Amino acid sequence: MADFKVVVSDPKTKSYQFDVKGPEANKFIGKVIGQDIDGSVVGLSGYKLMITGGSDKSGIVMRADLPGPKRKKILAATGVGYSPKAKGIRRRKTMHGKEISSDIVQINTKVVGYGERSIEEILGGGKTEE
Repeated sequence: MADFKVVVSDPKTKSYQFDVKGPEANKFIGKVIGQDIDGSVVGLSGYKLMITGGSDKSGIVMRADLPGPKRKKILAATGVGYSPKAKGIRRRKTMHGKEISSDIVQINTKVVGYGERSIEEILGGGKTEE
């Protein structure tokens, strides 16, 4: 069984981290970067989340233009996981493919569809009206 830390970034406010374990975590296996998922997987019913990236157990980042669920060594000039020190520099880097597998530890998502209640209210940190 895979366990994931899912980071949900709300463009309007801030980011939240959720631990997803057991059968709920298996719903992420096979999903790819850019794919929309239902927010109820992390406890945000009514929300739509889009997978934006992640990293595996060694901290190797996922890259959206690399197919498959495995690590690969690629010659990178720019993009996720590599920022060159000077113009024109390329480097061979190990990157993880765009498909989520059991090797992934952290999954980054962003909110693309909002529910009826705010995330603060769902988590119990919201203000109550009296």
